[in-house]
Amino acid sequence: MKLIDLIDEIPFIDTYKHYGSVTKVVGILIEAKGPKSSIGDICYIYPKNSCKEKGIIGEVVGFNDNSVFIMPYNEVNDIAPGWVVEGTGRSLEIKVGDGLVGKVVDSLGKPMDGTPLPENLQRWATDHEPPNPLSRPPISEILEVGVRTIDSLLTVGKGQRVGIFAGSGVGKSTLLGMIARNTKADLNVIALIGERGREVREFIERDLGEEGLKRSIVVAATSDQPALMRIKGAYTATAIAEYFRNKGLNVMLMMDSVTRIAMAQREVGLAVGEPPATKGYTPSVFSILPKLLERTGTNEYGSITAFYTVLVDGDDLNEPIADTVRGILDGHIVLDRNLANKGQYPAIHVLKSISRLMNGLVDNNHLEAASKFRDLLNTYLQSEDLINIGAYKKGSSKEIDTAIEYYPHLISFLKQATDEKLTFEESVQALKSLIAGE
Repeated sequence: MKLIDLIDEIPFIDTYKHYGSVTKVVGILIEAKGPKSSIGDICYIYPKNSCKEKGIIGEVVGFNDNSVFIMPYNEVNDIAPGWVVEGTGRSLEIKVGDGLVGKVVDSLGKPMDGTPLPENLQRWATDHEPPNPLSRPPISEILEVGVRTIDSLLTVGKGQRVGIFAGSGVGKSTLLGMIARNTKADLNVIALIGERGREVREFIERDLGEEGLKRSIVVAATSDQPALMRIKGAYTATAIAEYFRNKGLNVMLMMDSVTRIAMAQREVGLAVGEPPATKGYTPSVFSILPKLLERTGTNEYGSITAFYTVLVDGDDLNEPIADTVRGILDGHIVLDRNLANKGQYPAIHVLKSISRLMNGLVDNNHLEAASKFRDLLNTYLQSEDLINIGAYKKGSSKEIDTAIEYYPHLISFLKQATDEKLTFEESVQALKSLIAGE
């Protein structure tokens, strides 16, 4: 370690230590007598006469009288009664800076390929308060994402927060990869929370690609890691995005998935004694979601445009987590399994999706063309069963006749190859030309 790095560490060196000892371990929860700590403080747990680097790092999640409840960041396999618990008196911090761009890190901000962190990084807390509502500039600029359906029919603004709702295997990761490669944002921060281990590398190499990784920071917390690591993965990714937003950048944050964060928080809540509430989710789940999601958006320096995926069980869009997240965000994109089964990718169900800010972002001509597109698609789908069984006679309805004529072109417009790059202007012009009958 260089002298300048040692000097930087001086303010964080504890001159007075607080210690305790492990008294009980139940499931994923460690109970200790002491040390003096607050909720959210980091603790080190290690055997007597050993160094903390070889021990366990955890976080205080609760207390009862003099007993402190600690949740570990890594697996607990060899802990024993009487192990030393050292309190740090501070919450989790990571190191962040331009040197992280192109890196894949874990929930603690450490590179997953085992390489050392780059130099000249700044300490940054993972937990921040959302921006003051009065310091948030209104969203007035369009952000190009490079996906024709979104740019033309569900236009997104810089600083908007959008949910992507879908069941498993409908194309969420593929859509995120397309957005990451094609977007005009200054930087991508991608959080992969609760993913299978093999999917992390697959997403980076197949969906994100070398071009996307060069302008991205990936935070990964796989499904085999403890619940607290999965939760902290979301906090770390959000904190990294906040750091670059404060530097004046327009950041794109993509998080997959919010549902797995909620499941991890449920594990933590049940472990510390919270009662299960709605469908087994503890009250803390519904308190952390708004705090986490409200941290993104605009502030006086820059913006964080966020895409959050929500895994809906059994394709039920009204289950508790999906319903809560939809009420917080500024729009939602629904991926439909039936469309995916028909070979329509991305499988965006336009009629079930909405961008709440689109009306204030685009001109009237664009808005009219998008509205006409929806009307044509809705008219056809309302009559699809009659058309397919031959019960509809041509000429019975002028609107249905027009919808039948346009339908193949509407579906062709909604399809886009994963490697197809389109500008916002090209997408909008294609929409206007389609509606004009060209």
